[in-house]
Amino acid sequence: MKLIFLTSLTMTAFAANSILTRAAVDGGHIDPSGFAIIRVLAGAVVLGMLMTLRGGALPLLQPKRMWGALSLTAYMIGFSLAYLTLDAGLGALILFGVTQITMFAYGAMRATAPTRRQLWGAGIAFIGLLIVLWPGSGSQTDITGALLMVVAGVGWAIYSLLGRGGKDPLAETAASFIMCLPLLLILLAGTGLTFGVIGMMLAIVCGGLTSGLGYALWYSILPHFDSSTAAVVQLSVPIIAIVAGAVLLGEPLTVTVMLSAVLVVGGIGWAVSTQSVRAGHK
Repeated sequence: MKLIFLTSLTMTAFAANSILTRAAVDGGHIDPSGFAIIRVLAGAVVLGMLMTLRGGALPLLQPKRMWGALSLTAYMIGFSLAYLTLDAGLGALILFGVTQITMFAYGAMRATAPTRRQLWGAGIAFIGLLIVLWPGSGSQTDITGALLMVVAGVGWAIYSLLGRGGKDPLAETAASFIMCLPLLLILLAGTGLTFGVIGMMLAIVCGGLTSGLGYALWYSILPHFDSSTAAVVQLSVPIIAIVAGAVLLGEPLTVTVMLSAVLVVGGIGWAVSTQSVRAGHK
């Protein structure tokens, strides 16, 4: 029960990242590059403060953390730029669809191929994604925005895989954020940054709360899932983002979207329940 609660809390935080970013960028309160920089800065500050209070060393120079910083940078840049043109829910669908494919492929290459039950569950979930993205469903997909979100999805998948088996989720997440910040400044500093008060506030909440603390929590529960199940669980995020986008941002919520939600959530439940089946046969 505790794992279910923590997983639900983490997925809600991830969905909030889409809502906050879309509201800030599409609302013209801040440009995408500025949002990404403030988001990472806020995450680094909050996580750094928590590390100071708790004590302990930051694994800043470990090769794994360096790769984590690079993958986090790819995610942050692609994610922020994509929300110039994509709705919050649609962006989340692309993001976590790509994440799932990447993590499933990694699992197969590592000889931990998905079980038949996981494949069926993933298939049902993918049907839900196809329905909501099908022409005439009310979603107009911008190609550039979609490609940017694909980059973000690959980056997030790598970041998640690197976090599996971490010994200190808080320290490792803090190190990734701190190392990501100079990379963003180098890559985005000359892109004509614009900052508004509302945009900065949204970026701070997104970075310090739903990203920094959310990622640390995700790292802490990842060891309880294999890579395939972790990928499927994250497909709940687009559904949360779709509903929240409709309520908070006025994005379309149609019968097609609701049908997609039922299929995706049902597929997730089917795939994740494979752990219970395994446990029952021990």
